[in-house]
Amino acid sequence: MKYCLLLWFVLLASTSFAQIQKFPVYKGCEGSSPGQIESCFDLKVKNDVIDGLNIPQKLSVDNFEGTVNIIFFVTKSGGFEVVEVNSPYPELEDEVIRVFGELENAKPAQYNGNAVEMSFSMPLHFPNLKQDREKLKGKKTSGGQLFSKPLQPVSLSGARKTVVLEHQSNLNIPLNYSRYIGIERDYMQADNVHTSVKPYTFSKVQPYVDLDSEKLQFLKKETTWFGRKLWNEHLVQLEGKNYWFTADLLVDLQLGKDNSDLNYTFLNSRILQVQGELGSKFSFSATIYETQGRFAEYVNEAFNEWERKTFASEGLVFGRGKAKGFKENAYDFPVSEGYIAYQPNEFFVFQFGQGKNFIGDGYRSLMVSDVSSPYPYLKVQTSFWKIQYTNLWMWMTDIRNEVRIGDAHARKYVSSHHLSVNINKRLNIGLFEAAITDNTRVGATEVEFLNPIIFYKSLEYNRGEDAGSSVVGVNALYKFSSHFSMYSQLVLDEFTLEEIKAQEGYWANKYGLQVGAKYFDAFNVDRLYLQLEYNLLRPYTFSHGTQIYNYGHFGEEIAHAWGANFREIILISKYSKERWAANFKLVYGLKGFDLQGTNFGGDIYKSYDDREQDYGNKIGQGEKAFILNTDFQVSYLVNPITDLKIFAGVVYRSFSPESVSSEFQKTQTTWFTFGVKVDLFNWYLDF
Repeated sequence: MKYCLLLWFVLLASTSFAQIQKFPVYKGCEGSSPGQIESCFDLKVKNDVIDGLNIPQKLSVDNFEGTVNIIFFVTKSGGFEVVEVNSPYPELEDEVIRVFGELENAKPAQYNGNAVEMSFSMPLHFPNLKQDREKLKGKKTSGGQLFSKPLQPVSLSGARKTVVLEHQSNLNIPLNYSRYIGIERDYMQADNVHTSVKPYTFSKVQPYVDLDSEKLQFLKKETTWFGRKLWNEHLVQLEGKNYWFTADLLVDLQLGKDNSDLNYTFLNSRILQVQGELGSKFSFSATIYETQGRFAEYVNEAFNEWERKTFASEGLVFGRGKAKGFKENAYDFPVSEGYIAYQPNEFFVFQFGQGKNFIGDGYRSLMVSDVSSPYPYLKVQTSFWKIQYTNLWMWMTDIRNEVRIGDAHARKYVSSHHLSVNINKRLNIGLFEAAITDNTRVGATEVEFLNPIIFYKSLEYNRGEDAGSSVVGVNALYKFSSHFSMYSQLVLDEFTLEEIKAQEGYWANKYGLQVGAKYFDAFNVDRLYLQLEYNLLRPYTFSHGTQIYNYGHFGEEIAHAWGANFREIILISKYSKERWAANFKLVYGLKGFDLQGTNFGGDIYKSYDDREQDYGNKIGQGEKAFILNTDFQVSYLVNPITDLKIFAGVVYRSFSPESVSSEFQKTQTTWFTFGVKVDLFNWYLDF
């Protein structure tokens, strides 16, 4: 099948905003253009420091060789203060403090018209300081790296490290796909970073992405309290020595109309978010959503299907949880999320909370996605050299009536780990494994699966045939350039090599495949992003004979939102300019459905023991349908600190069965929406 798509994004409006001067202005840089302020500051400060430095004789006697890092900041008054000199020589530390104390004051960095402190690091190379001094002579201020590591903002314990408070912390960057496009544009250009495990933390990307600049360039000059809170700031912000705290009342208010008999659609979500940090190692976040909503007819029908499958519920809102009825054809569904994060040193980060995770570089994931409702989790991430190792323990729930335990939902556990290795500057390989167990035996996660470095498949095998299930996989990312990369995933649920070779459609050859490409600043157009992705999952993948061991949570899939027995192609594009952004997404696929009394492998919640056949299984078997989802949205950023935006969009969906029946009908949906919102998560309504 060939696809030919022509996409044009035309932005017709712009807005004025105050340019915020981020870097300090040092002597001799006063006339520099905005684009040269940083490089001029870099050059002039290094020049004066090296020229004024008298190297202590002790270093020469010892023939000292190495790099000494100096951490300093420019104060609100423009003075220079040294925080740390990473050197074994007290004499050198005293000399560095003397030199910085004699530097002329700079014009301090500014935030919304107010002077702020900014921290930096500077490397000095010994015994080659004289050569470094010669390199500086005649250097122009047009930029360029003068040393192995340029002068840059750094993290400092006990002092503000970034202008935006959360950018210094171990808090998660909200897992919203559109937001991550902007972050990965710069983050993926670095040589030794790991991109597949999400959400990222601010502290992880801050050394490679100028998060402050992305926010501060859009601030307005406001003098009133209301104006500052609307355009520039958190609602509440407290900061003291070694701690900070923010609180926001956020909204997701939408109004729309589809082409059904519904009068209108709406979403009314009030959100309280509290975040903070104690010291430099402990961060916390809590978010409460109180929401009522009515959706397009195809969405409402999908939600209603779960009313008969679970007790004490009048429906299931995908990605959010159980719901009760609200007015006519509407739902009321509260959601709470929160976590604590602790980083004891540069190698480990611990997180415990209620939320979502994602493993992969695509729009979809065949390993762990953020499709389903929030769940309790414990995550330990270990980073060193070219390796990132992530342990993720997830407490999942099966809400179906047939597996309930008294008046409680059945609990199951997913223990997983992912090893990411940067083979070189371009190639990253990841290995994934997950084991699914339940609480029918010991009432909690079995102790064997708490081992962070063991091979789960062997444990699951030794526990017995009906003691659990497992999934293994591999993912890869190759960066052809700083703007273009390709990625892939392969997951194996079960397979038999002999049966794969035979090519006879054996039911237990259960696997999935993903291939995709990302193109940043496409065709040399700044901030134009294109992505193409292909996914497939064979019938019965992620299902199990003991139904609670399927790869699902709260009525949805842990991996791909379409379950199994499908193939799809996805095209995503985004273009942003100043406060404006336009997003387009197209999803087109073929899926085989299981109607009443049949099991062709499309529904992962059905036991594969009830399969229709052992051989001759292929993607699309059962009741075949072609599905097209398109989504186009334009937004205007109001508050860059909270990411509050105004938006308008249109969704078009076509559901075309190969054979039409009373249970399986052809439908077409056009759904217009507009409103004001903060994107804190992904909502997958493209099923």
